Amino acid sequence: MKARDVMIPITAHLKPGDEIHAFARTMRKLRNEDGTCGISSLPVLEDDGRLVGIVSIHELLKAIHPPYLSLEHLSQFTWDGMLESMARRLMGKRVSDLMTSPEDAVEEDRPLMECVNHMLRRCITTLPVVDGAGRLKGMIYESSIFFAVAEPVFPE
Repeated sequence: MKARDVMIPITAHLKPGDEIHAFARTMRKLRNEDGTCGISSLPVLEDDGRLVGIVSIHELLKAIHPPYLSLEHLSQFTWDGMLESMARRLMGKRVSDLMTSPEDAVEEDRPLMECVNHMLRRCITTLPVVDGAGRLKGMIYESSIFFAVAEPVFPE
């Protein structure tokens, strides 16, 4: 199997100049009917379709949660409203302020085992798939790989 065989086509993306609010709005639109979301990140593309980064829920939470809180005994804090208050500080920030580098992209003809190895070594759960010109073709998610392997190996 190759990357192209398990990648999920892109249904939504962001641009580097978009406000971070666009990320939240887009993720809300992508929620399942039960309120869950099957994806945790969105690609960031230039106008020509080239991948320039990934913005994820994880990066958003890291931006909200100040690092100094990890150093304290957190049970002493009053938590009510704290997260929402800290999240408001992100208003006006751009996607480019929080996105990660596109260095984790793979070309669509890469073997699936190489993709899994790359994801595990880099501790990432989403892997962009690009063509030879660096234009985004799709995304591989951990769940994409799981179901591609589980269905033939563990049939119902």
